[in-house]
Amino acid sequence: MLGASATFAEGDDVIGSPQRAEERNFRYCDVVGAALALILVVVAFVVPRLGNETITPIVHRTAESVRDFADAAPLFGFRDVHVGWGTPVAVGVAVAVVSWGPGLAQRLAWRRLTVGVWLASALWAMALALVDGWQRGFARRLTSTDEYLHEVPRVTDIPATLRGFAGRILDLQPDSWTTHVSGHPPGALLTFVWLDRIGLDGGAWASALCVAVGSSAGAAVIVAVRALGDEAMARRAAPFLVLAPAAIWVAVSADALFAGVVAWGIALLALSATRTVPVPALVAVTAGVLLGFGVYLSYGLTLMAIPAVAVLMIARTARPLVGALAGALAVAAVFTLYGFWWFDGYQLVQERYYQGIASDRPFAYWGWANFASLVCAVGLAVPAALPRAFAWTRVRALSPVPVLVLSALAAVVIADLSALSKAETERIWLPFEVWLLAAPALLPRGSHRFWLAVQAAGALAVNHLLFTNW
Repeated sequence: MLGASATFAEGDDVIGSPQRAEERNFRYCDVVGAALALILVVVAFVVPRLGNETITPIVHRTAESVRDFADAAPLFGFRDVHVGWGTPVAVGVAVAVVSWGPGLAQRLAWRRLTVGVWLASALWAMALALVDGWQRGFARRLTSTDEYLHEVPRVTDIPATLRGFAGRILDLQPDSWTTHVSGHPPGALLTFVWLDRIGLDGGAWASALCVAVGSSAGAAVIVAVRALGDEAMARRAAPFLVLAPAAIWVAVSADALFAGVVAWGIALLALSATRTVPVPALVAVTAGVLLGFGVYLSYGLTLMAIPAVAVLMIARTARPLVGALAGALAVAAVFTLYGFWWFDGYQLVQERYYQGIASDRPFAYWGWANFASLVCAVGLAVPAALPRAFAWTRVRALSPVPVLVLSALAAVVIADLSALSKAETERIWLPFEVWLLAAPALLPRGSHRFWLAVQAAGALAVNHLLFTNW
């Protein structure tokens, strides 16, 4: 028998004045949540223009530093009103998903829906990227001197690179790694080295890899939610995972690749925990390998332990833990045996972080403006749905979507408080954003097209009013 909370979660009409009153309160909270998030975004964009010396995106300001690092704060990019040949495609995809997405998500066979979410997400991301043009928006995105590809030709001996990796993290050395390589464990650089070694060299192939893997994250989310026992919510989340403003940074940033890898790690953990696959133990090990490799893609992905624990809580089992830990430790063992000690890298990267622009980015602004960047990436539908995710009846029942959403929210709060994520969180937090994007499934079904339209409008506005660095 369904309780009142389950009925509300499905968005069906309810009978009885207490239930109607509770649903009215939820709808009021939906609007308030979205409105407060919008105010936060507006304030974060306005404050940098007020000239305050304390609450500012960058201290020791010069015209050059503001232009390079704070022109579009809280987002990292430049004010640039523009259109491109991706514009009509992006508008067309948005109209199609708003019009037919919710219905198709309910009717399609499960495998077709999963593949459809992946392909539609990739199409949406590519359309947004091509608003900036093929070269500027896609092929050259990962080729700047700050990016991984800049270092690929210098890696001629992978074991030697791993042995000496930590020694090149700090800046102001003749052989210091470039910004992104120094800021991440070696798994990120090696991914692009391996891509180059198989003949897929250059910016276009690197971007294609990031988009292909990153756009699959939405499919991983619905697979996880369904495996944890709520196919109805997985289907309702699907259109929101497709039409995500975060697609702007999926095409193209390496963080999209990271997001896809760990999203499938969580999805496989869910499949193993609920024993909905033929060999759960093997799937658990594979989940551990993906999550373990994620930690060698980005130091911050240690926080994916929170959604992983959430999966085990929802499934009410610790069975996959041994296999998952074995897989993750196997990855760590390989990197360690080849000469890279993760904890050395983590200690050094904190020093390197403050050798760069981070030392001029005050927490007084970024401590809260990071969340404005997050709202720009997940859209207003997510904060609209958050009050429903916090509903105690759902949390107590360990409903998959609320618990996964809250676990991702906890991860970004910890990341923010670390003060190692000041600015650029619209892309850095992509691995957590994909789980937050499931939240709008909790909104009443009849409002989904409205909120999808809000999501699309936000993404199109950001993409056409600003030129983002990723």
